[in-house]
Formats: sequence, structure tokens, C-alpha cells
Amino acid sequence: MAFAKTQEREQPEFSNRPQPIRGKMGATIPGHTNSLLKRCLGSSGLEITTVGFGAWALGGGDWAFGWGPQDDNASVATMRRALELGVNWIDTAAIYGLGHSEEVVGRLLRELPASERPLIFTKCGLIWDEHNRMAEPHRVLKPESIRQECEASLRRLGVERIDLYQFHWPDEAGMPVEEAIRHVDSLQPPFSLIRRDVAAREITWCAEHGTGVICYSPMQSGLLTDTFSRERVASFAPDDWRRRSPEFQEPNVGHNLALRDALRPIAQRHDTTVSAVAIAWTIAWPGVTGAIVGARSPQQVDGWIGAASLELTSTDLEEIAAAIERTGAGTGPTLPTIQKTTEAA
Repeated sequence: MAFAKTQEREQPEFSNRPQPIRGKMGATIPGHTNSLLKRCLGSSGLEITTVGFGAWALGGGDWAFGWGPQDDNASVATMRRALELGVNWIDTAAIYGLGHSEEVVGRLLRELPASERPLIFTKCGLIWDEHNRMAEPHRVLKPESIRQECEASLRRLGVERIDLYQFHWPDEAGMPVEEAIRHVDSLQPPFSLIRRDVAAREITWCAEHGTGVICYSPMQSGLLTDTFSRERVASFAPDDWRRRSPEFQEPNVGHNLALRDALRPIAQRHDTTVSAVAIAWTIAWPGVTGAIVGARSPQQVDGWIGAASLELTSTDLEEIAAAIERTGAGTGPTLPTIQKTTEAA
């Protein structure tokens, strides 16, 4: 769960004229444009699209929380696709691939004109063992460590400033940082239809205190996607962290896939994907600014980009809440409150 302060910079300009989004082989993605809705990230001054690109999986495998092998050329093409479709921010971290994710994001940035560069968010506070890549990292937020990490991230990214610099997790030794921060600009909690606990407290607190929320894993690391199956778990790479996750093991995986299947009629009504419905549900919660969504191929981006323009109705949300109760998937609140507006007569 990341906490953040921001640095100001001029944001790239994107055309306000909606353009049709085209999928593989140039086919238009129904009902979507590349002029995506933006929201202010707390009091930071940053305006971000409601979906951002998450670069966790681009770090590849061979580390404690890796996703197995990942081709760097595919990673760059995937990020390019997200930017083409209107996404204006990328979230990465020093720990992802033990620096490699930041290096791949840096490669993309070098290939882009300055006017087309997205906002770059990264994180510090997880220190890895150079002699044991598979060891779990230590949580360290000492000032000198943060400074060293920031300088290393700037080098890997090839930038002079980081738009949102986040503490990845609280310091394991209890290092106090609240007084130095004063105001937290954003919080990055795990949040999905399966992992809902932060909706009970943290998201509400952020809404009341002017703190933005960018949630990660809104598709629960692939579970809430159209084609995921139990067989897919068996095919994970040996170093894919999801092999160890309880959500990908019985009995949880059965409950989770039953919930995924319950989203299909809603996706059909809106002519979209299950992935888009799952992400749109997180964005529908009051207090959530945006969702960090991962992808390992351009086609996967095409599969979830519709979430940015999908407005779930109260009927949809009640149907989803009932499905959560029926399937027994996950924990936490089930129904966001929709803020309705009344038109003048």
C-alpha cells in the first residue's frame, strides 16, 4: 500500500477531440474514444485518466514477486498501446524486477517526444538483496535510503523528476514519516471485487481528507478477466508469485471464478468485457481517483480500456453486490454509493 507526495511539472497536452479507439488489425473498439475522463489526484494538482498503466509485470521473473518471463519489446509495445488509447500515466516501482521495470519504462520514454510523455509514478522503500534475488525485500524508509533510491530511479527512468514518488509500504522498523509528510497526496491500496476491505475505512478517509486514491490490482492479478481458468494457474511460470497466492488456490479460486462468471451478463449488456466491468466497479467507488491496470500485450490493453468510459448503473452495482454475496468471493463492502445528480426542469 503506497503513500505519496508529488512534484509539479507541466503535463503533456492531449487532444480534447474524441477519436475512435481501434483494436487489433484496426477494428474499432465499440463505444470508446481516446479522450479519456480525467480526475484530480487529491490536492496534488495532477489530472490523471481514470485508468493508468501498471508496470509491475514488466519487471519479468527471477525475483520474489515476479510474473515469469516477459519480453521487453512486447512491454514497450504494450505501454505504447495504452498511451495511444489515451492513458496519461504509468505506475512502476524500483522493486519491480529489481529495477528492470523502471529501465523498460525509461526505454519507452527515450523513444517518445517530450510532448507525448506520460506522467511517471514510481515507489521506494523496498530494499532487495543483491545476492539473493528471490528473497523478500526489506521495508526501509530511512531518509538516506529514500534519497539513494530516488537517485537510482531517476537514472533508470532517464528523467529529471518523478511526478508522483510513493512509499511502497510502511517501514518495518517503525520509522516515523507522517510529520515530515504533513499531507498525503495519494494512497495506493489493493482494491478489487475480491479484495474490498479498504472500502470500509481507508478510501472513505482519503475522500474526507483530500487524498487521492489510485488502486492496484483491480482485476485481482488476472482472475477477473474474460479468459482466466483453473488450468491457467497450472501453466504459470515456476517463479510467478501467483502460484503462492491463496486467491489462486482452492477453495478461493472457485469462488472468485464464479464471481467472474456472474459479471458476463453485465458485460454483454454494455457491449464490453468482464475485465472492463471489474475495473469500472473500483472506479465507481466515491473517493477512488483511478485504477492501475496491468497488461503484458497490446491486446490485453484493448481488453480493459473500455473501463475508462463505462458507467455502471445502480442496477448493475446491485447485481454485482448480490453476486458477491452469492459466490462468497473475497471480503469487504459490496456496494458503492452512487452520487446522483438532478437535472433542472
